[in-house]
Formats: sequence, structure tokens, C-alpha cells
Amino acid sequence: MREVDLTVFAAELANGAFVIDVREPDEYQAGHVPGAHPAPLSMLGAVVSALPGDQPVYVICAGGDRSGWAAEHLEALGVDAASVAGGTAAWARAGHSLDRGAAAEAG
Repeated sequence: MREVDLTVFAAELANGAFVIDVREPDEYQAGHVPGAHPAPLSMLGAVVSALPGDQPVYVICAGGDRSGWAAEHLEALGVDAASVAGGTAAWARAGHSLDRGAAAEAG
């Protein structure tokens, strides 16, 4: 499973990276990386077909465990996926902003 650090992720995000957040809806609504698409781990299989095939998919969760599992699972399905090290918690601790509330589903 490929993992990227926050510096790489921040640069990729600034360049329009595709990000999915695999936390539960209440976690996502409480604060998520701007532009991240909600894709709860329990529904991951349902969004695979909607993920882009022409660019990497960055996977984020709260601290990195769920996103690591999800990225590994997606890679096994042929998706170019990478887990964001430290997750949303590390993103916020590094001083990056979080969006709050719901967003459109992945895809």
C-alpha cells in the first residue's frame, strides 16, 4: 500500500487531486479536507466504479488506519490509490483548514 505524507498530499490537493474520505458521515460532516468526497468504508465497494481511472485517488480517514486498508483494497481492484499519512487529524494539526457539513457523494 502506498502512503503519502502531508507535504506531498497538500501539493497534490492544490493541483486538483481526487480525494475520498472513508470516515463515517458524522465524522466527515464534523470536519474534512476541502474537496474530499465522502466514501464511508462500509460503502467503498459502491463507489469504486465512480472513481477516476486517469489519476491517483488519495484516501483519508481520521488517523491513517482505515485509509490504509481502503487504499490497499482499492489497489487490489486496480485503482491507483494512496493513503494520506496521519489522516485528517494530522492535516488539522499541521494548520490546514477543514470544511464542515455534507458534500456530494464520490464521483
